[in-house]
Amino acid sequence: MRIGMAINYSSGFREAAAEVAELEKAGLDQISVPEAYSFDAVSQLGYLAAVTDTITIASGIVQIFTRTPTLTAMTAAGLDYVSDGRFALGLGASGPQVVEGFHGVPYDAPVSRIREIVEICRMVWRREKVEYHGEHYTIPLPAGQGTGLGKPLKLINQPVRERIPIIIAALGPKSVAQTAEIAEGWQPIFFHPEKAQSVWGASLAAGAALRDAALPPLDIHASPVLSIGENTEALLATVKPQLALYIGGMGARGKNFYNDLVRSYGYEAEAETIQDLYLAGRREEAVAAVPDELVRAISLIGPKSFVAERLAAFAEAGVTSLNVAPLAQDAVGRLQQIALLKELTGAL
Repeated sequence: MRIGMAINYSSGFREAAAEVAELEKAGLDQISVPEAYSFDAVSQLGYLAAVTDTITIASGIVQIFTRTPTLTAMTAAGLDYVSDGRFALGLGASGPQVVEGFHGVPYDAPVSRIREIVEICRMVWRREKVEYHGEHYTIPLPAGQGTGLGKPLKLINQPVRERIPIIIAALGPKSVAQTAEIAEGWQPIFFHPEKAQSVWGASLAAGAALRDAALPPLDIHASPVLSIGENTEALLATVKPQLALYIGGMGARGKNFYNDLVRSYGYEAEAETIQDLYLAGRREEAVAAVPDELVRAISLIGPKSFVAERLAAFAEAGVTSLNVAPLAQDAVGRLQQIALLKELTGAL
């Protein structure tokens, strides 16, 4: 099981990059740079490529609405080049709050757009002349639109790889099935090992049945919070604010993917309560309403024996990569947590 970690949105990036170099020495396999309405991910990934040697660097994620498919492909090829073939392209739709609220572009048809973007990216990386006629993207721009001077072009540079790994963040049945069909990796959020089969099993099987034999087995990335040690029960509370934000505040009532996910795990009443409280401005109460049981299920918090049991459950559910968020006060603590996790995953 590969071990990765994400850089915090609000961390001092230069300090985080220095820490990544130490984490690389400690055996961390992958570092992800998120992009929400924070600093962009691309500049930071380029910086990380220059100060690391072996670790995979991944976007976690870049959303699909604000870059053209060819620019996404060019960026991925560039990052793969400066990292000597160590880049993984994390793609996702984000949500209407960010896409429409921060970028001012419509949020529409994310599932079918992602398929077309993946197809175009792979054309670019193969250095084919890009001629594409999809539902959402037509390249070159057709006659009657623009100047009419566009012509098919191919990437000038020779990419390091013509198949850069693509990891897609997906939650809904259609998007998960499509991811299992077309991507190298799948990144769900708040992964619950014991519920994964009932929630996503049919979608994963449907996508796998259509999967190109040239693709490797699907790499499943879970993102649990991590704290291995005694007397960690109190740390469950530190996870709840983020869960309350996503379950209660990421989207309107009836349009919240994360609320739907938690409902599908069997927490219908709890999800409704959290959303009601959060949308009413009663955020502390919303945080308090997040069940301890849910936090334990999706996290790696507890003594070594308990975390070992949870790791076995994640592995049994098909997880092949962990993108953890260590709960530690400083870089030394995070290094210790990664070392302990390496020890436990090595015993699986």
